[in-house]
Amino acid sequence: MRLIAHRGFGGLYPENTLTAVEAAATRADEITVDVRRCDSGELVVIHDPTVDRVTDGSGAVCRHTLAELQSLDVLDSGERVPTLEAVLTAVPPSVGVTLELHEVGLAADVLRLVKRADPQVTVSSGIAHELEGCRGIDPSVPRAYRFDGDPDPGLEFARETDCRFLHPHATVCEEWVVRAAHSEGMCVNAWGIDSRELSERLAGRGVDGLIADCVEVLPRVEQ
Repeated sequence: MRLIAHRGFGGLYPENTLTAVEAAATRADEITVDVRRCDSGELVVIHDPTVDRVTDGSGAVCRHTLAELQSLDVLDSGERVPTLEAVLTAVPPSVGVTLELHEVGLAADVLRLVKRADPQVTVSSGIAHELEGCRGIDPSVPRAYRFDGDPDPGLEFARETDCRFLHPHATVCEEWVVRAAHSEGMCVNAWGIDSRELSERLAGRGVDGLIADCVEVLPRVEQ
C-alpha cells in the first residue's frame, strides 16, 4: 500500500511548504500539494482560498502578488508560500507528486510546468471542468477525481474522463467502491485518514494508497 503525504505530511511539517515537501520525500511514496493562482499570475502552493489560516496575513490568495505572498510567514515556521515550480523542482524523480487543482483555469499552466518537471506527476481535482481541461491539453498526464459525497457520480465521472485514479474521502470509500474502480482499471487512494484503525479497515477493502497527514497511521502490517 502506498503512503501519500497529504500537503507534505501537514500534521508533521508546515503544510504545502518546501520544508514539508523535502522532508516528506524521504518518507513517502508520493506527495500531494494544493495549487492556486496569485494576483501576479504565478501558480502557488496553498490550500485555502485565503491566507488567513496558514499565514500571518489576511485576505484572498488571488488578491496577493507573489511578492506579497512570499513576505508572509506560514504557520509561524519561517517558511514562505512556494511557487508550484519550486515545489516540482524540490521533489526527486523517485517520488510521485499529485497536484490538487482548487480553481478553474489552472490546467494549461499546470501542464506547462509539468512538462518541465522530473517527478511522476498526477493532476487531481474535485472540479470536473479542470480535469476535462487537463485531458484535452495532455491526455498522457494521469488524472484523479477527488470527492467526498455520493460515490456513484464520482465513479461515473472518473470512468467517462479516463481517470487513472479515484480519490474518495475515507467516509465514502466502501469496499464496493474499490471493487468498482478496480474493475475499470483505476487505483483508489483514500483521503481523510486520521487513525491507524481507519487505515487498517481501508487496507482490508483493497485500497491502493492512503493520503495522510502523518506516517503513524500506516497499518501495522506495513511497519
